[in-house]
Amino acid sequence: MVRYLKSGKSREEKENANQKIKETVENILKKIEKGGDEAVRELSIQFDDYNPKSFKLTEVEIEKLVGSLTERELSDIKFAQQQVRNFAEIQRASMTDVEVETLPGVILGHKNIPVQSVGCYVPAGKFPMVASAHMSVATASVAKVPRIIACTPPFKGKPNAAVVAAMHFGGAHEIYVLGGIQAVGAMALGTSTMDPVHMLVGPGNAYVAEAKRQLFGRVGIDLFAGPTETMIIADETVDGELCATDLLGQAEHGYDSPAVLVTVSEKLANETLIEIDRILKILPTADTAGVSWRDYGEVILCDSYDEMLATANDIASEHVQVMTDRDDWFLENMSSYGALFLGARTNVSNGDKVIGTNHTLPTKKAGRYTGGLWVGKFLKTHSYQRILTDEAAVMLGEYGSRLCILEGFVGHAEQCNIRVRRYGGKNIEYGKAAK
Repeated sequence: MVRYLKSGKSREEKENANQKIKETVENILKKIEKGGDEAVRELSIQFDDYNPKSFKLTEVEIEKLVGSLTERELSDIKFAQQQVRNFAEIQRASMTDVEVETLPGVILGHKNIPVQSVGCYVPAGKFPMVASAHMSVATASVAKVPRIIACTPPFKGKPNAAVVAAMHFGGAHEIYVLGGIQAVGAMALGTSTMDPVHMLVGPGNAYVAEAKRQLFGRVGIDLFAGPTETMIIADETVDGELCATDLLGQAEHGYDSPAVLVTVSEKLANETLIEIDRILKILPTADTAGVSWRDYGEVILCDSYDEMLATANDIASEHVQVMTDRDDWFLENMSSYGALFLGARTNVSNGDKVIGTNHTLPTKKAGRYTGGLWVGKFLKTHSYQRILTDEAAVMLGEYGSRLCILEGFVGHAEQCNIRVRRYGGKNIEYGKAAK
């Protein structure tokens, strides 16, 4: 039986907060759609106290920002970005165009075509998310997207050099210092100074995630990537200090970042709770992590590994860190999550910053039906067909006509019939396919 040794906010409290976010975002998007650049500027002043001459950075401004970084900082950024590129290139190579003759004279195929314009949002309001530029911009570049624009909020009142450098090295064609709903709305809806994109990607806070949700349909989106979620599945092969460190390490993302421990060990659960209290007294980001832990932290005690598995699949957390005596069993049987981090040597920060897998992952149970951002998200698979012989045209025409009549589509049937007549020669009776 599942027992909660610690719970966060109730479902009703979370739903009330979500409703307020939904209404706020809806009103702001209407304002952007109606007011364009003027509305975007007003929102930037309101939310970020940022009012530059132009939100778009020039090449000179980009070069100056890149030049302000140390050689070590540039080297570290490039190393991390190369790991992401390497894995994205491997993934891209796994996606091949196909063409096959399925019947004599009948050719079917598909092509993988890049989305033609993508808007990448890179958070930087609370922390400058350098790594997010690798995940979106560099991955879109590997997919050969022809137009990649990137938006990031000002950090402490000005562009963050490291984020801009990562966007630049990643292959962004346009870089804007613009944050939040106003950035996402401008990229999707377009303004007089920013052409709209076909797709939005990248993580963000609850407001950015809701804006993407409301804009979906007008543009494509990668997935619902809202506030960070982390789950640890653990037994007594690890200790409370390790679990507490990993939970709070992700809780510091924001005030609404769920952090959950699922365990079969009551001893480990209690040790972890004690360690969390200790670490929060010394953690520099405790003001943020402590609120997340208070409102969204959970400790769930299960009776068995099967019960842990069922609980984890039901929660479908964005990050799932598995530290047990049977990590491979969880890899084989987990079905709903964003990404798995297997073994005590592995941690979510590896995936967030440097290891090479993409850190833009599904949240709010979206892991039940989608995986994370990857190079394939920037590609559209389009089919095509070709009939090469008269015989194939007649055969498929006869089948097609009868099936169209079965459904009552006479006009559809005639599309088949005319080809039977034209390509069937003297041996084909007029209207035979429709009988």
